[in-house]
Order: sequence, then C-alpha cells, then structure tokens
Amino acid sequence: MKNFKEEISSLVSIIKSLDRKVVSVLIVVAIVQTISFYFTSRYFFRVNIAQHIQVTEFSRFYEFAYWFMGDFTSFFLIPAAVVKLYLKENLKDFGFTFGDFKTGFKYTGIFAGFMFPIIWFVSSSPEFAIFYPHYEKARESWGIFALYESGIFIYMFAWEFIWRGFLLFGLFPKFGYYAVLIQMIPFVILHNGKPALETFSSILGGIALGILSLRTKSFLYAVFIHFLVMFSIDLLSTLRFRAGDYGIGLSSFINVISKIF
Repeated sequence: MKNFKEEISSLVSIIKSLDRKVVSVLIVVAIVQTISFYFTSRYFFRVNIAQHIQVTEFSRFYEFAYWFMGDFTSFFLIPAAVVKLYLKENLKDFGFTFGDFKTGFKYTGIFAGFMFPIIWFVSSSPEFAIFYPHYEKARESWGIFALYESGIFIYMFAWEFIWRGFLLFGLFPKFGYYAVLIQMIPFVILHNGKPALETFSSILGGIALGILSLRTKSFLYAVFIHFLVMFSIDLLSTLRFRAGDYGIGLSSFINVISKIF
C-alpha cells in the first residue's frame, strides 16, 4: 500500500511539473481530432443525418457542407476558445495574423509557380482524375464548383490553424524547431487513404509549411498555399474531365484550359 501511495504521489508531482500550455495544446488536439473523426465527418453525416433529410439534387453537397462547418468548429472554434478562455492568450501568438506579409506573399507566389507544373503532370493520372474534386457535381457546373471551393477554403483555414497555428505555435516555446517535425506527423497520418504520391508529398509539405509559418509568424500563408494546391488539383481535374483529355503536352494544355470558357 505504501508503494502505491508513493507511486501516486510521484505521478502527481510529475503532472504538476509539466508545462501547462504544452499539456493543454496536446490534449486539445487529441480531443478535437477525435471529435472530427467520429462526429463531424462525412461518414457520420451519411449514417446518422442523411436519412432524415429530404433527398434532393444537392443532398450529397449537404454532406460536404456538414463536413466543412463541422471541422471548422472542431479545428478552429474549439481550440481558439481554449486559447482565449483557458490559456488567456492572444490568437495572434498562435499565428492568427498576417505577420511578415512581404515574405509570406513572396513565398506563396513562388510555391504556387513551382507547384502548378507539377500538378499539371500529376493531374494526368487516372487516380487523381477519379479522386478530385471529391464532390463529383462540381465538375458539371462552375457555380457548384465555386460553392464547393469556398467550402474547401473554410476547411483549409481550420485545418491549417490546428496544425500550423495551434499545435505549432503552442509547442514552439518549449520545443523550438522540433515543433515543426511534431506537427508534421499527424498531418501526414491524416493524408493516409489519399493517392500515395500526395501522402508522401505531405511529409515535405508539412515541414515546409511549418517553417514558413514560423518564419512569417503566421499560419495564414499555409492556408493560401494549401488552398491553392487543392484548388489547382480540383480545377485541372475538372477541366480534364470536361475535355476528356489526360495528356501532358502543349496541345493538351491548350485544349484543357479552353474548357474554362
């Protein structure tokens, strides 16, 4: 019994010695990711909500809208409330600011220019053509496409906040640049199930976006970059679908781009 009491006392002492901010950030990330997986996913909507709504042409879009707003709540509103109400800190200290905007926009432009040719080649893969956009009807109407991409932006904002904002800036004072690697790991894991090339790319992408966020003191440029990548993939996949052209040469590029008009 004495040993048990000593163990408990030792455990309590260890817990009290832990950094309150680090513990809070890590536990909140675990909680909101679990909420996202079980309660704000498209799967949850299909199983628990879809059967109770009237079936219409846009019923499947409601599934995406639920996912976008659900994860906005999980990945942004909840941790933001923790920052303000529990940690008593400013969201600016977690990257919610434009920070060094000259550097941020410069690297956003460079990254976009670098990635577009790669996305052009990658989008010729049947695997990507089938997978993107996730909402198939976005291929059929530019109005639906714009609405869907607006939802994607909202989702990307929350997604980048939880990893490149809340987790990264929350851990940086304690772990320094190791925090870049820490936030990269769950980011990569959550890409599992997507095309393999995209998942492997997320390792380097997660590190690069983490470094950029710390360099600019803002996660917003990670939002812009990540959204531009997703938007480009969806746009080129949609244009290729409309053109029925999955080539990579100049003639294919002209043919595919012409479908914008």
